[in-house]
Amino acid sequence: MTTGALIAFVVLLLAWSLVSGRVERLDVTGPIVFVAVGLLLCNGPWAVIDVAIDSHSVHGLSEVTLALLLFADAARVDPDDLRHSAGLPTRLLAIGLPITFALGFGLGAALFTDMPWELAALLGAALAPTDAALSASIVADESLPQSIRRALNVESGLNDGIATPVVTGLIAASATVIGVGFIDEAASGHGTGALIDLVGGVAVGVIAGYFGGRALSMARAAGWVTSGGQRIVVLMLAGVAFLVAEEVEVNYFVAAFVAGIAFRAGLGEDDKEVTALPELIGQVLALAVWFVFGAQLVLDGLDVVDWRIALYAVLSLTVIRMAPVALCMLGAGFGTRSTLFIGWFGPRGLASVVFGLLIVEELPVTDPGVRTVLSAITLTVLLSVIAHGVSARPLAAWLRRAEPAPDRGADEPPIRHRPHFGRRSV
Repeated sequence: MTTGALIAFVVLLLAWSLVSGRVERLDVTGPIVFVAVGLLLCNGPWAVIDVAIDSHSVHGLSEVTLALLLFADAARVDPDDLRHSAGLPTRLLAIGLPITFALGFGLGAALFTDMPWELAALLGAALAPTDAALSASIVADESLPQSIRRALNVESGLNDGIATPVVTGLIAASATVIGVGFIDEAASGHGTGALIDLVGGVAVGVIAGYFGGRALSMARAAGWVTSGGQRIVVLMLAGVAFLVAEEVEVNYFVAAFVAGIAFRAGLGEDDKEVTALPELIGQVLALAVWFVFGAQLVLDGLDVVDWRIALYAVLSLTVIRMAPVALCMLGAGFGTRSTLFIGWFGPRGLASVVFGLLIVEELPVTDPGVRTVLSAITLTVLLSVIAHGVSARPLAAWLRRAEPAPDRGADEPPIRHRPHFGRRSV
């Protein structure tokens, strides 16, 4: 990033931090602001700064950001609580995600008839996972039913790791069709190695997270570690899980998320203070990714948009997401409002951006089919940033007016109107 672009981002981050609470009460989120400013400052005749970042650097930044956010989100999940309430997350991952991929593949093949089926499947897989960061304001809203917040958090934490081997395998298949070779490096392997990579990611995450949590717990009990040292320990654990998984070539997104859950189990308590540092750094890096997304990727992606791409993006955020959710929630005991709410809050964000950058690295962007895939990913993510950001607070208030969720017990306060003034999105 050039010095001018770095200064612009730092000044924007400073200004946003000062007014974020006020602006977000107007339903304007950080990703919306940073995408818009990056787009305006770095493109067209009005451009005043230049963002000179190669796709590999942006790809690395996006991966680290996603790993930190996955770890921080997972560290807030109580493993015992999750074990007793795994039904809905399991339905969303085991039933909803494959159906979402299949529908995205089918729609792509139907709309883009001149595209090889491998690219249509790649498009469906790249847009199947949801974004934990764009759902953070919902997950953090304790006035909403815990089962819904937990399900969205676990789903968004694991589905990108599950989708990664599918995406990398389809990139390899697409490269073969286009005639450019095969991908060498990614978050996960391909073919029969995909299952090994997933299991390996889980193993790395469990070992790094659990034993790191136990070590921190014992150090705290002995009075060996300061409060600042605790935050550094947790940040380093997230880094260890990510880097070790990358080094041994297993799925590092799954490793980061599982490490967060295992860390929470090893620590034995929910301590928001110790996870504050990786969460804060992840949030800052996420805003940097959105700034670069607006500065570098939006105009290139929208350059070839036609009615088919626009239709695909709209359906990807609605029917392709909401129909599988409705199907997998049948018989789960949730009302219509809860089903619609979970179906709508399937935002596309960092994971899809990472997959798009991986496509840019490995496939020729001059190929018409590849450009169509990238354009559809860009438009879908852009629409998601705006639509889900603007609708989060109003729809949360709408859900709170519904009947109490089935998971609410006597020890949990009833749903009631609560003012959101002062509530800040993560």
